[in-house]
Amino acid sequence: MNWSKQISKKNMLVSSVILTIGLLSGCDNDADQPAIENPAVSVFQVKTEEVGQYLEFVARTEPNQSVEIRARVEGELISRSFTEGGIVTKGQELFQIDPDQYSASLAEAEAALKSQRVGAANALRNLERGQELSKTGYISNSDLDKLVTTSSQAEAAVRSAEANLEKANLNLQYSTIHAPFTGSIGRVKFNVGNLVTPQSDSLATLISIDPMYVNFQLEEARYLNYLQMPEDVQQEVNLTLRLPNNQVYTGDGIVNFADTRIDESTGTVAMRAEFSNKNGSLVPGLFVTLMIETEDKESVALVPQVAVQENQQGKFVLVVGDDNKVVARVVQVGRRMNAMWVVESGLEAGEQIIIEGLQKVRPGVEVEPIEKTIDSITGTITELPNQ
Repeated sequence: MNWSKQISKKNMLVSSVILTIGLLSGCDNDADQPAIENPAVSVFQVKTEEVGQYLEFVARTEPNQSVEIRARVEGELISRSFTEGGIVTKGQELFQIDPDQYSASLAEAEAALKSQRVGAANALRNLERGQELSKTGYISNSDLDKLVTTSSQAEAAVRSAEANLEKANLNLQYSTIHAPFTGSIGRVKFNVGNLVTPQSDSLATLISIDPMYVNFQLEEARYLNYLQMPEDVQQEVNLTLRLPNNQVYTGDGIVNFADTRIDESTGTVAMRAEFSNKNGSLVPGLFVTLMIETEDKESVALVPQVAVQENQQGKFVLVVGDDNKVVARVVQVGRRMNAMWVVESGLEAGEQIIIEGLQKVRPGVEVEPIEKTIDSITGTITELPNQ
């Protein structure tokens, strides 16, 4: 028994020594580990820019002219003189309908008119003779009346023949279809060899897209404010379009039409702007965002969209303070300008906000800020030139 107790005491002593060595060894490892560095984050220094009062509208593009090209006479299409989807000029020949029957009808009408004119001239001579004879009593009043009637009928026949000739001439002209204005022409619905009539569907659609119209709706309250502005002030706005691919179109734009009544079902007024479209980059039927900004501007803060986050309290950014500690700041944002947001409240110029490394930090953490710049159009983040 005593021998067993001695062995047990020896085992406990060995275990205590081993534990003590392990603890000492662990302390040595901790001492060898380097201190934890502050996480590095990319920051952007808030800047201000002159921005005017701003409104956005959902809008749709529309050609300033559109016409369905139709046949005005019946016949076989024998030629087409344009490329589908191409540009045609005013007066350019588009289609040719077989003109032979209309040329023949024109020749027939010319001959008929000539015959009627001869008959009318003969009837007039007979009337003039009858009038001379009536002075001497060699012709009765009844026979004279017949001569007057015959001459009048002959004159009427001449006018009818002239009308037929004009109609035949028009039909011959209609057999050649010309472009009524310069524009883009669409897909052909009837090919050469098809028989077309005035009752047929349109042959093609011709549109004019320079300038391009942009239709939008204006709320009645804003419309009343618009009406109360002087005409020169109404035009003191800058109009731009944000296209479906998020590109901004900055062609010359003006408001050129406001309807005369308010839509009772929507409480809005139909409005229209027009934009120059010389390069044809705007096409009809696009859903676009029409952006209207006044020329009177004020200085506002701009922040990159990538820096703005959102939670239940609203939108916020992470600000790096003078002590390099992170602070969450609630902000009110206004319009979007390409890759930037206009900040209406919550930030001041010169403050630094985190744009990269957001997932590595939280409020209260001390960080290592690295200032960078950002392209306000594309949102591309780059190093500062002097770094």
